Amino acid sequence: MQFNSKEEFSFVEMKDLDSNNKSVTPSDFKKLKGGAKFQNGDTLFARITPCLQNGKICQVKGLKNNKGFGSTEFLVFRGKEGVSDSDFVYYLSRDSFVRQFAEANMIGTSGRQRVAKEAFQNLELELPPLQEQKAIASILSAIDDKIENNLAINKTLEDMAMALYKHWFVDFAPFQDGAFVDSELGQTPKGWEVKKLVDFCNLTMGQSPKSEFYNDKKIGFPFHQGVKDYGERFPEDITYSTEGNRYAEEGDILFSVRAPVGRLNIAKNKIILGRGLASLRLKNHSENGFLFYLLKNKFTADDIIGDGTVYKSVNKKEIEDLYFVLPDFKIIAEFNKLIASIDNQYLSNYTENQTLIQLRNTLLPKLISGDIQLKAIRQQVENAL
Repeated sequence: MQFNSKEEFSFVEMKDLDSNNKSVTPSDFKKLKGGAKFQNGDTLFARITPCLQNGKICQVKGLKNNKGFGSTEFLVFRGKEGVSDSDFVYYLSRDSFVRQFAEANMIGTSGRQRVAKEAFQNLELELPPLQEQKAIASILSAIDDKIENNLAINKTLEDMAMALYKHWFVDFAPFQDGAFVDSELGQTPKGWEVKKLVDFCNLTMGQSPKSEFYNDKKIGFPFHQGVKDYGERFPEDITYSTEGNRYAEEGDILFSVRAPVGRLNIAKNKIILGRGLASLRLKNHSENGFLFYLLKNKFTADDIIGDGTVYKSVNKKEIEDLYFVLPDFKIIAEFNKLIASIDNQYLSNYTENQTLIQLRNTLLPKLISGDIQLKAIRQQVENAL
């Protein structure tokens, strides 16, 4: 592949890869200054710890002019004409046998270990015929296509809800016919108040239990130390703890208090809060939709609060003393009711994706190894979709 050093090309960062998603698209355009080079359909395989262990393996698409580059910590896999299918190669690279081989061949100092490209010269795999490879990839791709479609729908749903929030509480459009008054945060509808967060929210700061209580056997409650296991909206429960004294309940807003400050998720079940997180819940309301979008509007970028102040960490008082313009109880309740259908559809799509991810991850090793027949599984996948 030829790259002109004077041109800008599609660029993919390590953080762009999501272990639950098949595809990754470029996040930027840059002039080539080194790094892995690739084309659409190639598999980007993270070779460094902890990204390899976390399953950062994606198939790249959306490259301008079919050319792109990225991190030096990517290995690039591509099908060989007449021998292997690029989609099948992607799924093969996600198989536990290949990943475990890569992890076993990592070298370097602790915390910065990586697997060398040359290690894969010693990996021998038995491949099915090319047509069977394509059939296997087709079955698994159908699942991934549905997952990505749900993700796209959820992005649209969240954009809709955020636009609705701004329409009501930033532009005050539904209230333009009423009187407005001056406040320390600008002009607001008459009767609305400027309040500290502590006046309308219950706040719980996290406190980490001792590591001796941690486990990955799903014993106790899920434990979240910070944003490591954050998802698009809901965290993934990876680590559990048998002890804990600070909890977030289902529906609570999770707020990162250490860099990256202000990143949000929503607890989908009861969890133990570690020291890197806080949880928030509206007082006197059963739903937190208004609060979630209120905070998203305030924390528009990591470590930056709405007024532009940069934080590397925040304490309880700093969070409690944040000021917001608040309408009355009835308006908040009305907004919560209005966006409930949007948020419920988001949750439904998320739940379906969790089921599809589990199905895909269950089928992947069985299809790769030939333990199950394609005809037997095709109908099961069609029923699931």
